[in-house]
Amino acid sequence: MIALTVALAVLVGVSLGLLGGGGSILLVPLLTYVAGLPAKEAIAVSLLVVAVTSAVAAISHARAGRVQWRTALLFGSAGIVGAYAGGLLSHLVPGTVLLIAFAVVMVVAGLAMLRGRRECPAGQRISVPKAISQGAAVGMLTGLLGAGGGFLVVPALALLGGLAMPAAIGTSLVVIAMNCLAGLAGHLSGAALDWRLAGMVTAAAVGGALLGSRLAARIDPDSLRAGFGWFVLLMASLVLAEEVDPVVGLTTGGLTVMAAAMWLGCRTDVYCPIRTLRHRSSAVAVP
Repeated sequence: MIALTVALAVLVGVSLGLLGGGGSILLVPLLTYVAGLPAKEAIAVSLLVVAVTSAVAAISHARAGRVQWRTALLFGSAGIVGAYAGGLLSHLVPGTVLLIAFAVVMVVAGLAMLRGRRECPAGQRISVPKAISQGAAVGMLTGLLGAGGGFLVVPALALLGGLAMPAAIGTSLVVIAMNCLAGLAGHLSGAALDWRLAGMVTAAAVGGALLGSRLAARIDPDSLRAGFGWFVLLMASLVLAEEVDPVVGLTTGGLTVMAAAMWLGCRTDVYCPIRTLRHRSSAVAVP
């Protein structure tokens, strides 16, 4: 199972390198259901992996001038406080509750991936109060659940801070690394860590991220992000089945498969129920 965990961690890293985020949302389920770690230890290991992977990825963005350090420090400083508090708070919350909350975050992340990223005008500087409030909220979520929060940080920096998308991505990596390290510190104050497994998973994810960055130019990122979004939604159904009730998981999984089939049919023009209904409505409306 350790070998399988490491192999899957490589795939998570590849997705991080290809998409610039999102893959970390699969780490906690991977470590919980494949590696067999308790929920809280899985969250701590996930924070370590995401911190190191984000830091490595941020180096190339910084060299290319795609990191706004003022915004990163403002957003990240508030995030550190929130992440450390979230890490401490996680000791008071049952593991099952954390995993259910994580499933909700997976649903939000999956829908965000399906929606895609919106380009935003650059030039606007994020205000200090806004950076502190948004940074603390995202940091709290990161420390509590172990999700890197890139699907929240990038939109916050782009939509609220006015950063261009390349700068928002580069800056978010610095913020995510800071948040995850602070959240890890909060978790380590009351939880032991299997450092051997954590080191292997981290190395595998970093190697996968470097490979993914090389493949990024050869694969359509929009199609990949959409497919990954559907996969994340299916994984959320698995978590709900394990932690809530199998019926809930099967229901959400079945609805996800149906929605994915409709999306694929509309995208490929094979059969699109929505388009068919629109045509029928138009035909009825014409006298």
